[in-house]
Amino acid sequence: MNTMKKKILIIALTVVIMNVIFLLFIFSGIYNVSQLSPHNSLVRWMINKTKDRSIHSRIEDIKVPPLNDSAMVVSGFKNYSAMCMKCHGAPGEEMGELTQGLTPKPPRLFEHAKELEPNEAFWVVKNGIKFTAMPAFGPTHSDEDIWNIVAFLKNKLVNMSPDEYKQWKQQYPSNHPE
Repeated sequence: MNTMKKKILIIALTVVIMNVIFLLFIFSGIYNVSQLSPHNSLVRWMINKTKDRSIHSRIEDIKVPPLNDSAMVVSGFKNYSAMCMKCHGAPGEEMGELTQGLTPKPPRLFEHAKELEPNEAFWVVKNGIKFTAMPAFGPTHSDEDIWNIVAFLKNKLVNMSPDEYKQWKQQYPSNHPE
């Protein structure tokens, strides 16, 4: 047998063995999928890398509108307070009870929104993320509504104090049922 055929045979056997190991792992039930069991570091890395690469490969063509319009920010605040605050929290506001049983935990956006590019935040709010509790709001909300939330996240939420958030809640009550 020549060396080329040996190499092909070795590669084919390696692929078969890896597939058998992968299937044994899946069918063994060894990996705990409970929301109460955190992912191990390898799975967490794989999920996060897949999520990041998936999002970044889809946001390049998203055109970010001007986000500094005060009416957009106020509208975004109303939507955030009604739709996002219970999972992502707000300055002086705790995350809702539901989040205590979630893996991964939703990010506290008032602490992490600075890290998000506007087109990334828009894509996530519009499309959601599989295997998390992040729903897709695109089917139920217009792009304008979603951009308003992004305007609030990027221009106001990241700099709000607990007192200011409380004042905004009184000044701009949500139109959405809680």
